[in-house]
Amino acid sequence: MPLSPPRSRLLVYCVALAACAAAAYPAQPAASARRAPETMVIDNFGKSSVPLDGMWQFHTGDDPAWAAPGFDDSNWEQIAVDQPWGSQGHKGYTGSAWYRLRINVSTAPGTNPEFALLFQNVDGPYEVYWNGLLIGRNGSLPPHPVWYWDQPAQTYGLGNIQSGVLAVRTWKSPLLSADYFQSGGMQAPPLVGTPEGIGLRKSLTDLRWLRVSQLSFGLATLYGLVALLSMLAWLRDRRHWIFFWTAGIFLVNPIDTLLDGMRIRLPYTLLFGVVQIVLAFGEVSLWFLLLWVLDLKANRTLVRWTRTFSVMIFTFCGLDAILVMFFLDSPHVQAVQIADALFSIQILLGALAPILVLYALVRRRKLGYARWLVALFAFANEMLNLVYNFSSQGQRFTGWTLSTTLATPLFEVNHNPITAFTLAQGLLLLSVLHAVARDAAENRHRQHVLEQEFQNARELQQVLVPETPPTLEGFNVTSAYKPAQEVGGDFFQIIPLEGDAAGSTLVVLGDVSGKGLRASMAVSLIVGSIRMAADSNSSPGQVLAALNRRLYGRLSGGFVTCLVMRLDPGGLCTVATAGHPSPFLNGEELSLPGAFPLGLIAQASYEETTVELREGDHLDLYTDGLLEARSAAGEIYGFDRMKSLFATRPTAAEATDAAIAFGQDDDITVLTLTRLAVGEESSTTHTSPALKPAGLKSAALKPT
Repeated sequence: MPLSPPRSRLLVYCVALAACAAAAYPAQPAASARRAPETMVIDNFGKSSVPLDGMWQFHTGDDPAWAAPGFDDSNWEQIAVDQPWGSQGHKGYTGSAWYRLRINVSTAPGTNPEFALLFQNVDGPYEVYWNGLLIGRNGSLPPHPVWYWDQPAQTYGLGNIQSGVLAVRTWKSPLLSADYFQSGGMQAPPLVGTPEGIGLRKSLTDLRWLRVSQLSFGLATLYGLVALLSMLAWLRDRRHWIFFWTAGIFLVNPIDTLLDGMRIRLPYTLLFGVVQIVLAFGEVSLWFLLLWVLDLKANRTLVRWTRTFSVMIFTFCGLDAILVMFFLDSPHVQAVQIADALFSIQILLGALAPILVLYALVRRRKLGYARWLVALFAFANEMLNLVYNFSSQGQRFTGWTLSTTLATPLFEVNHNPITAFTLAQGLLLLSVLHAVARDAAENRHRQHVLEQEFQNARELQQVLVPETPPTLEGFNVTSAYKPAQEVGGDFFQIIPLEGDAAGSTLVVLGDVSGKGLRASMAVSLIVGSIRMAADSNSSPGQVLAALNRRLYGRLSGGFVTCLVMRLDPGGLCTVATAGHPSPFLNGEELSLPGAFPLGLIAQASYEETTVELREGDHLDLYTDGLLEARSAAGEIYGFDRMKSLFATRPTAAEATDAAIAFGQDDDITVLTLTRLAVGEESSTTHTSPALKPAGLKSAALKPT
């Protein structure tokens, strides 16, 4: 029951093949006539080893008495041990069978009289008997059979022997849907020799295996590295699922090589079940990778069918794995064979990858050549697997040999066989690496462009939010600005007035609905409009009305809250608000008339409120990002906490830090003004994120 080439547990015949499987072949009579048992004579044996070839006595069935040296096996048939019994008149036979051979050995003078055996290739578990005594086994025979896939050569000690009978008891597991009929038993003659000679032959055999496996081990290592790097890339940014599916595709080969190609002593049934699931994961990963590569992921119907097929293939593979792992050696062999045939319908699902490629071709997707290369080689891989799996199903009934032809090496490189599967998988690997590298380069370019746009927006906002606000005569001013993202939608301006209002100062604080780059672009329009309105009018209410007229219909359904305050030299403060939170004076909220935010109603008026600021008065202005700061538990900072905060007469930086520590959820801007006594020196302090080059995150709040 080969596990490789890649996917051999599949079926296309379903019910028809299941019915054939139920008929299971009985043992067939030997093709050759019965002859007297032969005795292998080895004279003057030296330090080497010799094959125990020739014709052995053979009989199907099982009887422990057949191990006895005196048992009469003259009526048994004779078969060669260099090929399986399935090709010698017992095709399709499964179950127990015995081999027997008589041996006479004489050693050369001075030679070690100890002997050992080397068994190189036996299909299934077996036990070795010398003159009726069990000297070794590989695996376990029924009633609880355990056997392995592609085990290394096994050695067994014979001791000091001269003549006797070597008996080998074997067992062949029931055939499944893709198994060959020409299988079972010994497929290479055992070797007998001195322990030194047998040890040398085993070392040479293992070395030969390593030599012909080095290419597959190298490719498995390369695939594993690609899978690891792809998984790390996905874990770094889980939005890029293309890396996850790439890891899924290339994880199959190293796992399959580890379990199926490293001669690990795992029970065949367990190994089969694990490899089934791994192969299913690789199949599904290829489907989803093609959705991404061929830019088909926006097609919801196609994605939904791909998900449905994914569930189906995992279900079929899982059921088939459970069937083989737990029920292959059950008494109900025919039922197991039928169920295996039905579950193996998963082969039809393997056609999804070629269908996706053909669909993209029909839709004439405009993709780069790198993506089409991936699609082309994925198509070639899946078609090759599809033909192989199709032709291997029920081959013991059909006699088809196409799957054997496809698995035959095309040529060798340093004794390493190169098959069509090796070439197809290698080309797919190169195409995927090339496509992923190009995609990563394009993503870096797009990221760089986006970061540059954000950098430009931040630089613009640094201009719009004054880095060094002007000093207000008679006031100590602190301000702090912290956007929730790289750029934000808060703004404030301190504008000295000229003309009739010379000596007065206009303070504007506002918040654009939303945040990020779009809100920042709206801020640039607003700040320009504020300065134009301030040049022609010093009334806070009229400034807001002018702003509203300019912004109406230009905010794409958004709005702006804004507070405008004019400070006169004598301490008179005139305030108007457009839906903006009222400021706090000495820890108490000012009572201001409500009004619509800017940009919602074409004609809106805004009432003004006048307050006299005396020496020591402390005024706090803020945006709702401070009030609506949200903790990790979802709790709002709230009005009560904010009132307690302002009662301490904090600086703008202190108030902002308190909200950030609680949990920032929106842009935060705070402005504080403290009325100074006559003769005290005015000061202005501003805190904002330090401007960094594109690609770097904003630094912590720093005073400027």
